[in-house]
Amino acid sequence: MLPFILVLLAILLWFIARRARQAAGLPHGEVVYSDMGGWGRLERPLFSQRLQLTGKPDYLVRAGAGYVPVEVKSTRAPASWAYAAHIYQLAAYCALAAEAYGVRPDYGLIKYDDKTLRVDFTPQLEAELVDLLEEIRADGEADEVARSHDSAARCRACGFRGVCEESLA
Repeated sequence: MLPFILVLLAILLWFIARRARQAAGLPHGEVVYSDMGGWGRLERPLFSQRLQLTGKPDYLVRAGAGYVPVEVKSTRAPASWAYAAHIYQLAAYCALAAEAYGVRPDYGLIKYDDKTLRVDFTPQLEAELVDLLEEIRADGEADEVARSHDSAARCRACGFRGVCEESLA
């Protein structure tokens, strides 16, 4: 009787794990990196010497010979396509994974609350990412950056709120 119960328990746990993987939007493969706390210890950030960039993808899945970064968003997907900021964030994780693991990802996934979008990591997207990083660094050298929104909620969640002279919160 005990072996039968153990087999049933193993099958139940397998279904629970499968459902959790599907809910997280993860592709088939081995999760080799996770920044989602509940899956174990938090990983060190990935770092690109070439781009002088660091980051922590929500998940990095080894799928076959490659890797797939997965960025999880708690909001619904936009009506048309992914937000540009989310695409560039995912592109950064693709570039970080390429340098860290020596294999360039073909694509990454953005998992919204209601659907998962596949974003191809093309040479054009990588070039746009490099241009964007150069722009950000050039803007960072400016003395002041004006607030770009009128949302108190965004201000409350901002890491610069304590030093911002334009804070709404």
